[in-house]
Amino acid sequence: SDHMENICGYLMKYTNLVTGWQYRYFVLNNDAGLLEYFVNEQSRHLKPRGTLQLAGAVISPSDEDSHTFTVNAASGEQYKLRATDAKERQHWVSRLQICTQHHTEAIGKNNPPLKSRSFSLASQGSANSPGVQRRPSQNAVSFFNVGHHRLPTGKRVPIMQPDHLVDVREMMSQAEGQQRDLIRSIECLPASGHLTSLDQDLLMLKATSMATMNCLNDCFHILQLQHASQQKGSLPAGTTISWLEPKISLANHFKNGAAQNFPAEINKPASVREEQSIAEPCQLTREPEEINPDEELEDICDDKEDDLGAVEEQRSVILHLLSQLKLGMDLTRVVLPTFILEKRSLLEMYADFMSHPDLFIAITSGSGPEERMIRFVEYYLTSFHEGRKGAIAKKPYNPIIGETFHCSWRMPKSSVATDAGTSSSAHSPSEQVTLPKDAEGQAEPDYYTVKFVAEQVSHHPPVSGFYAECVERNMCVNAHVWTKSKFLGMSIGVTMVGEGVLHLLEHGEEYTFSLPCAYARSILTVPWVELGGKVNINCAKTGYSASINFHTKPFYGGKLHRVTGEVKQNMTNTVVCRVQGEWNSVLEFTYSNGETKYVDLTKLSVTRKRVRPLEKQGPFESRRLWQHVTESLRDGDIDKATEHKRALEERQRNEERLRAETETPWCTKYFLKDGDGWVYHKPLWKTVSAAQTQQTDSN
Repeated sequence: SDHMENICGYLMKYTNLVTGWQYRYFVLNNDAGLLEYFVNEQSRHLKPRGTLQLAGAVISPSDEDSHTFTVNAASGEQYKLRATDAKERQHWVSRLQICTQHHTEAIGKNNPPLKSRSFSLASQGSANSPGVQRRPSQNAVSFFNVGHHRLPTGKRVPIMQPDHLVDVREMMSQAEGQQRDLIRSIECLPASGHLTSLDQDLLMLKATSMATMNCLNDCFHILQLQHASQQKGSLPAGTTISWLEPKISLANHFKNGAAQNFPAEINKPASVREEQSIAEPCQLTREPEEINPDEELEDICDDKEDDLGAVEEQRSVILHLLSQLKLGMDLTRVVLPTFILEKRSLLEMYADFMSHPDLFIAITSGSGPEERMIRFVEYYLTSFHEGRKGAIAKKPYNPIIGETFHCSWRMPKSSVATDAGTSSSAHSPSEQVTLPKDAEGQAEPDYYTVKFVAEQVSHHPPVSGFYAECVERNMCVNAHVWTKSKFLGMSIGVTMVGEGVLHLLEHGEEYTFSLPCAYARSILTVPWVELGGKVNINCAKTGYSASINFHTKPFYGGKLHRVTGEVKQNMTNTVVCRVQGEWNSVLEFTYSNGETKYVDLTKLSVTRKRVRPLEKQGPFESRRLWQHVTESLRDGDIDKATEHKRALEERQRNEERLRAETETPWCTKYFLKDGDGWVYHKPLWKTVSAAQTQQTDSN
């Protein structure tokens, strides 16, 4: 109470979807334990526009930014507020928490602990049931003492005693036992007949009871932590609090006669239980794993995405989702419906951008800096068509932190351009790019290998790192991408924040590049994909650069998927190549010598990637991690896919919560933080440099 003070000032308050954020004048009344707000400071003498009782409230800084926080009153009412900066937020949060604790402790003094009781399933509705035994004064209004009261000055309220939570824990243990009995009773019903174990109402009752117990246990855990923090410094050294224990596990915490061997999640498929029981990432090895390309087999998966006729059937789901969104809202934390998902992870989508490895390898064979820049632009523009799997606007799985994806490509050396005179062979639609059958058995392979690895290095914000290399051609590419999704009304925009660098070690050249934005248009009818924005490619050593514009379709007229660009020499400002066309159809390249070349992306050969079989993949590799979701989507079972997806996401949230509580930092496996970006732990440029140094020393 020594630190309690009345504070006031302007904060932004979120009102609703239509109105959004509004400035309001807030007043913290410590004596009354109230947070009040007015339209402005001048109207402070009038009746407040709103009032929250702080006794029993929870003050929570938001993790969406450093300015926002929420005040959750015991009545269920919530204020979502935003300060001008992080310092002001901290000031408000700390004062509100002090006031809240003061008045909550006062309530504990005025409401002595309840006596221990015993309940059983047979006593429902009797005088011994929790609902009947509640004291008349224990309703919400009287419990939080809504009548304004003033504490005697100079007196400090004693800290609440642990026996409050002893009673609560006993009641909750018995409630869990009753809930177990309920589930067993439902499970024992016959599979057919008038009332079965698959009755929709009974299934809903099972799910609701489980969710209720989970919620109550979360609340109980919060109370334990709060009381533990209150006890710090107030007990003699060495004193232990016997009632303070880890969060109750519904799977293992049985009381009230419930059988110890009763399965906690018997109603969940085995695959869901497997997804939830995978060891914590911190318990798995985080050491980088060397993937043997010989273990990888040519990918036989051909998950062509179905048309989205189902969207019409799911329109009510989409409308419900849209009703909760507002323009500009960050969709990173919004769970989207499962039926709009592609059958692959975002990490695998990045790998599919490499589906023309012949064009990638041919870059370093350019006869000069100008041709190498042009070849890189050609490869860059041809990568999006296959990477997007067509124009259907479905969304790849959001990778969970620690997820990885590995693959490789093998390209016959005869199909890769080696100099300017043979460059056309690399672009010929009729060129066969599949590996000859007899190539694998040769001691000296006549093919190039491009290896690829991607890892989800961060969850908030969602950042992916990916790396590809061709050792035989002394070239590699390293990139990191942060995907930021925003709601734009009838479309969704995804900004690809980050940077990639292509290293041509043979020439000592580095090409930096960025990625365009992506848009899902017409999300209420048949969604389609559009790319937009300006990207730049630069090579500081040679002075060549490229500027590429992905044009979004105007409201009236105009073409879809249009792209234009030019390559120029910065020193002389001379344009050496122009490009125009559609990024998913035909591209036209016009060179400074007057020559023109057309590339039909729909006929361009695609090299299948090589992936290890599922049984050889680690538990956090994309295809094994998402296999049950993918299988359910292939079978058209959206509900089952949603269940598997939810299990993975829930496991990720639990792991993140555990790391936060134990203050354990996340350790990446393949990528290392480098300034604002992420770099592969063993890039080719370091390997080559080390080999050259060793050779020099030996000479």
